[in-house]
Amino acid sequence: MINSPPLSRTDSSFRYTGSPDSLRSRAPMITPDLESGVKVWHLVKNHEHGDQKEGERGSKMGTLQKFVDDLFETLFSTVHRGSSLPLAIKYMFDFLDEQADKHGIHDQDVRHTWKSNCLPLRFWVNVIKNPQFVFDIHKSSITDACLSVVAQTFMDSCSTSEHRLGKDSPSNKLLYAKDIPNYKSWVERYYADISRLPAISDQDMNAYLAEQARLHSNEFNMLSALNEIYSYISKYSEEITAALEQDEQARKQKLAYKLEQLIAAMSQES
Repeated sequence: MINSPPLSRTDSSFRYTGSPDSLRSRAPMITPDLESGVKVWHLVKNHEHGDQKEGERGSKMGTLQKFVDDLFETLFSTVHRGSSLPLAIKYMFDFLDEQADKHGIHDQDVRHTWKSNCLPLRFWVNVIKNPQFVFDIHKSSITDACLSVVAQTFMDSCSTSEHRLGKDSPSNKLLYAKDIPNYKSWVERYYADISRLPAISDQDMNAYLAEQARLHSNEFNMLSALNEIYSYISKYSEEITAALEQDEQARKQKLAYKLEQLIAAMSQES
């Protein structure tokens, strides 16, 4: 056992003899307490730490900006998608415009909202937020946070309301705040371009659906899909039958009568 002399007040700290450049901080922040004389040492200055986080966030945003722009431009364009616009989109948007005219709805914001709820906000935002639904990939928590920001920006771009921000607004709304007006113009242009495309006839739409069913016949269970549709029809049979009886085209094809026969046949089998 080796007896060593007690440390004096001046020796009660370790001496570092290595290179001073290897220290994490050569000028730590000192916060003196005038009453007690105690000095509190911080490894990182608080204001510098916050600035560093904001700088890193801005740098990462700049790296991803081109990819976000390319994604939005592809989704909200009829010419930059590498293939023609699917007939179903044109057919669906024309149907919404016809319903608006039929019910005397002339507010363009209402039509815009209908179209946004049918396609971008129902389908695309889900794919953006959950790429693992389409690709065989693992989505980490960091990736999920980043995609949430992109998805929120996408939703704000489809909104017709003014994008108001304040000091209490979340960071995911602030990052792309200056880009959202531009993105909104892309959405408006996209809907306008589709409305100017030639109309799709019922015959062309039926032929398109038949071709898609043939191409993907081995990928889906048709009977299972029909059963899901029937469960919805049986639940709202009265409302659907009444709507079919009021529609001129449905009356010509006697769809209400055919639906009643279908429900009766399914009830007997069950």
